[in-house]
Amino acid sequence: MMKVKPKKHLGQHFLTDKQIAADIVGLLSGHQKYTRVLEIGPGMGVLTDFLIQNTSYETHLIDIDTESVAYLKKNYPLLQKRIISGDFLNLNLNTLFEEPFAIIGNFPYNISSQILFHILDYKDKVPEVVCMLQKEVAERIASPPGNRDYGILSVLLQAYYTITYQFTVPEHVFDPPPKVKSGVIRLQRNAVEKLDCDEKVFKRLIKQGFNNRRKTLRNALKPLALPEAVVQHPLMDKRAEQLGVADFVLLAQLSENK
Repeated sequence: MMKVKPKKHLGQHFLTDKQIAADIVGLLSGHQKYTRVLEIGPGMGVLTDFLIQNTSYETHLIDIDTESVAYLKKNYPLLQKRIISGDFLNLNLNTLFEEPFAIIGNFPYNISSQILFHILDYKDKVPEVVCMLQKEVAERIASPPGNRDYGILSVLLQAYYTITYQFTVPEHVFDPPPKVKSGVIRLQRNAVEKLDCDEKVFKRLIKQGFNNRRKTLRNALKPLALPEAVVQHPLMDKRAEQLGVADFVLLAQLSENK
């Protein structure tokens, strides 16, 4: 049988353990009753094998690797019309499906954050995400406030998704084995339709605060020339990693009242 050669420049590490693959696919819960699932970077279809066994949703695939696409079309003939050859980061998710859909995949380490930021741009279209990332990144995204792993992506994603760290995957179950462990997380869309503040201000505060995470927010946010009501607020005595979503929303609200 034809095999796909993992490509370093695409960050490909193919999962070889079928039980782990089944466990990952088993995390799809049908949250908010989606009927379609898009798998990112299926490679040689280790997750796909289990996805197509579930008749409660329709499986679609996208891969930037033309060799993988050729392999998938040959080995999954029933999915022929549901295999997209292209870059997920350039995909307009609003035009892909009319209805909401879930996303699953073993995300390449080098672009995993970019993939999640892209999903965040279409948060109302994607009620659930199950993904495998570098363990450090997975822990950071699922981390609560006050933890040193907590960062920009943690706050932005947690504003719209409930995130749970599911399990750790060792290096030896991949071809080729990565140099670090992987972590599997699940994101489920919460009830927040829109934050109660200007979302651009919210993002600006978060990015500025975490880019200077060792400083208190009063010092970290100085370049933004915020209103006095913000500067003197008790939250400004803390560092960015100590604030939750609601805290940043409050600071954003105060920042708008100039």
